[in-house]
Amino acid sequence: MGRSMRTWVAIKQRIARPGEGKSKGYRTIVLFRKREASFLVYGFSKSELGNIREDEEEQFKKMAKHVLFLTDAQLSELVANGQLEEVKKDG
Repeated sequence: MGRSMRTWVAIKQRIARPGEGKSKGYRTIVLFRKREASFLVYGFSKSELGNIREDEEEQFKKMAKHVLFLTDAQLSELVANGQLEEVKKDG
């Protein structure tokens, strides 16, 4: 299956902090390729940083274009040399 430019996205996702809810929780940047892969690339506490800058958001979008087009062999090499850590779904 070919990968078009429309198959990737960089998502800013809110994660609730226990007892605080989403508004005072955490923010994460996730690179997502539909039905294939997701990469958690950055996370921060809302209390430490209100938001990422516009230029940072653009860099994450550029990162998504690069990372989400890596082959399985390239991803395996990055995991093997410690540049990425794989997290597998239980069950």
